[in-house]
Amino acid sequence: MAEPDEPFMTAAAPPETAAIGPCSPFFIVEVLERSLAHYREGLGFDCRYSAPEPEPFFAIVGRGAAQIMLKAVRDGVVPVPNRRAHAWAPWDAFVLAGDPDALAAENAGRAVAYAEPLGNREDGLRGFAVADPDGYVCFFGRPV
Repeated sequence: MAEPDEPFMTAAAPPETAAIGPCSPFFIVEVLERSLAHYREGLGFDCRYSAPEPEPFFAIVGRGAAQIMLKAVRDGVVPVPNRRAHAWAPWDAFVLAGDPDALAAENAGRAVAYAEPLGNREDGLRGFAVADPDGYVCFFGRPV
């Protein structure tokens, strides 16, 4: 089993399998600054990159190994989170959190819109889900 500060792994990969790292979802957003504020102030992410200057429309936010790419697209392109397209698809990203309880406690007092409160789910996961200003939902959790 992985140490608490290492990413959770269910099993070691066979030697012939090439390892891969974290995945970064790409969200189309309406207003980049609003999205940046949500991830930085609401969830404690850092802005790792933004461009072009002086008026960026693309950014990468991250915390630990998790990253999310954000892009404000003009010309009438609107965000389409999974749950708007498919009611049965509640999340746009699963963010592995070794201690979702500590993360939820850290978020206490922040302006965070919970789509799902902290708890154990019927599917064997423990965590919580947060909706961003464009409706994208990130689940922060781990297997029970």
